[in-house]
Amino acid sequence: MNISNTKIHKVAVVGCGSVGRFAAQAIISSQDLELVGIVRRPESLEAHLPPELGEIPVVASISELDSVDVAILGVPTRQVPKYAREILSLGINTVDCYDIHQELVHVKNMLDDVAQKSGAVAVIAAGWDPGTDSLLRALLEIMAPKGITYTNFGPGMSMGHTAALRAIPGVKDALSITYPKGSGVHRRLVYVALDEGIDFDTVREAIIRDPYFSNDETIVTCIENIEDLRDPGHGVVIERKGVSGMSCNQRFQFEMRINNPALTGQIMVGAARATLRQTPGAYTLLELPLIDCLYGDKDSLLKKLV
Repeated sequence: MNISNTKIHKVAVVGCGSVGRFAAQAIISSQDLELVGIVRRPESLEAHLPPELGEIPVVASISELDSVDVAILGVPTRQVPKYAREILSLGINTVDCYDIHQELVHVKNMLDDVAQKSGAVAVIAAGWDPGTDSLLRALLEIMAPKGITYTNFGPGMSMGHTAALRAIPGVKDALSITYPKGSGVHRRLVYVALDEGIDFDTVREAIIRDPYFSNDETIVTCIENIEDLRDPGHGVVIERKGVSGMSCNQRFQFEMRINNPALTGQIMVGAARATLRQTPGAYTLLELPLIDCLYGDKDSLLKKLV
């Protein structure tokens, strides 16, 4: 399929937290996508927006916008299935950064049914993990089919874990920092500010039972001001030692240090572009032709990248 450089596709951002804001910036910076609206909860319609978004329409429902091609869902992970179902049923493509690994396939299959019935496309888990890190893990297995891969996150702020903390009753604000212990094992350093009168031990027990935290060592600390600790920086080191054919001791390492929501937003915009080139259904990044996420003529991209 040839990629057109001329048609401008209309994109809306649902939710305007950290990921939504950075996704909006990435859309504005693109050459083939137009940001046509921000969808926010009714009680947030008058909330302040960054200066670069000042002229963008802000609405309470995506149905208030005309001819949206793709909706980028910058909402907490546990709200993704609800928003994606509703928007896909309108025939609008969706992109999300769903990050509960153990539930991902189930949610993808559910969205696949909705998308096919509506003639739309969903790309699920289009962040950096799951997302582009998933692509890297697959690439390493192509290079060395036998072996072990370790994904070591951090140190840095986990957006999905932090959003999960804020949904726990009694938590006024929170921050989850992931600290790598090596060999794919992690410690979660959790900081919470509580509403007045809330029992810390009750909140702590709810946190360590939550699926986001139950599989890792989790240390919960109560503090007064989360902003003193907040930093969107994060990172990952992916390592594999394996076998290519019959040759052992093949070693690979990938490392990045990033602004977490900025990278997530940018990846989602690439996935939004890719939705316009797929048949109806739900996909992960691993199932998409990688070139479909890039702006430009296919032959030119091949000459540049191959």
